[in-house]
Amino acid sequence: MYPTISKLFDDAVAAHGQRVALRMPIPKERKRGRGVQLVLNEITYERMGEMVGRFSRALSELGIEPGDRVALISKPRAAWATTFFSILWCGAVVVPLDPELQKGEIERILREAEVKGIVFSGGKTDDILSFRDALPEKPFIISMDRVKDERVHFLDALILGKTPLPRADVDSSSLAILMYTSGTTGNAKGAMLTHANITSNALTAVKVVSMDESDNFLSIVPWNHIYGLTITLVTPMVVGGASTYTPVDRNLAEVMNKAKPTIILGVPKLYNVLYGRIRSSIEKSALKRLIDKSSPTLMGKLVKKKLFGKQFRFFTSGGAPLNPEMAAGFRKMGIGIMEGYGLTETAPLLTMCEAFAEEPGMVAIEGVNIRINHPDENGVGEILAYGPNIMAGYYKNPEATAEVIDSEGWFHTGDLGTYKDGRLLISGRAKNVIVLETGKNVYPEEIEFELISIPAVEEVMVHEGQRQGVPAVCAQIYPNWPALKELGIEDASAALEHLWEAIKDSNENLASFKRIKFKESITLVEQPFEKSGKLDIKRHLHQND
Repeated sequence: MYPTISKLFDDAVAAHGQRVALRMPIPKERKRGRGVQLVLNEITYERMGEMVGRFSRALSELGIEPGDRVALISKPRAAWATTFFSILWCGAVVVPLDPELQKGEIERILREAEVKGIVFSGGKTDDILSFRDALPEKPFIISMDRVKDERVHFLDALILGKTPLPRADVDSSSLAILMYTSGTTGNAKGAMLTHANITSNALTAVKVVSMDESDNFLSIVPWNHIYGLTITLVTPMVVGGASTYTPVDRNLAEVMNKAKPTIILGVPKLYNVLYGRIRSSIEKSALKRLIDKSSPTLMGKLVKKKLFGKQFRFFTSGGAPLNPEMAAGFRKMGIGIMEGYGLTETAPLLTMCEAFAEEPGMVAIEGVNIRINHPDENGVGEILAYGPNIMAGYYKNPEATAEVIDSEGWFHTGDLGTYKDGRLLISGRAKNVIVLETGKNVYPEEIEFELISIPAVEEVMVHEGQRQGVPAVCAQIYPNWPALKELGIEDASAALEHLWEAIKDSNENLASFKRIKFKESITLVEQPFEKSGKLDIKRHLHQND
């Protein structure tokens, strides 16, 4: 039997009270008006435990009982973490929402989840009040920031003088999180994740990465997505480790250096950019080129020392497939990178590869079984998973639940892949597959791997189009205009010509039927693609552009 998240948190506070649980970057005014510096605010387990006990009491006095749903609408900050554990401490259910969702989507989710309370930060109070007023049962509202509105509670004032609330008695099968999917294919669905779903994944993740109390995760993935939440907020608490969150902004490199992480959790785009900059720096220096050629691992040590600190262990990546050439490049330098695969509905981790994997593919984590449904002649079929981390179902949506969880409890991921000798190779999303008139299947993600390596490509989405009435491989590209301008290219027509020549070169790495064969199959877009919080392109918004 797995513990509840609250029991796991309670044990962590008791065992690691004085250790740092969270490090959050905050701007701080320098003395004598010398501008702003970035500092890391540290919160111990003991301090978090104290805040959770008091906030739980306040939530209880506002009427929160086991099973109630409370929405959490905020970017990551210390109060986000304490709010999350406080809601669970009451036996209630957390509904984490990305504050950047469209207003209509937030209102729809709040209505469907029948939330009894809303805790928010950084948003417009009027918008939050409008959400409340649109709901049949008016939830209470708590702001993490001070606001001048008597209809809104201020968190700090609300918990002042409160005595800690005893931990609610709920079991591990109880609903803990109502996590709405990122919505890359339309309206999000609420995945019902139990305490056991999350803690089973966290306990296994600790083993997979050989984590201990000295480890410090640095994550760019926000906690309102299950990837960041399970792996970087809950998992470190199993061993008393620490977690640092930072957004992808101009301060990222400074935070990386200050946080002294042992493990960095990010998405492939982060690592593609980082690797590109490292290689560019090497190519610009004769000495670095010599070191890289004669001793790549020495170059890797120099890179780690400069960017992260000598304590750094490895990268972990999820949310999208890694570029294998980039991963191999890091590993050659002695910088490990572990790729994980999973979904919101699987809490999230299903498979992971070793930091210095010598074979392609990933291995199923402890307790998870993988199989391929209806494989074709190449062994490619839909990936199915079974284990303690599979969600209880979609909230108020039995039809959608029945479509993905069969009568034997196997979860149908909607992803395609092969599973041989215990290693899973992912081909792509079933919904994205391009079926040519020859019957050949083309997986857009595989082609995107190749195209994103072109310096003039900033973002790319490969999709099915039409040419002379038959399906064709097409691509929409948001160009890397700074790179193009360095080449003297400033207009779309010249950019398209340059990109077409580069794509023809990239085609050499692809089977003939997978290639983009006509310049007319390429469309340049004027703005970056709209993305989910995990930085996945929302394909349904651009598919018919």
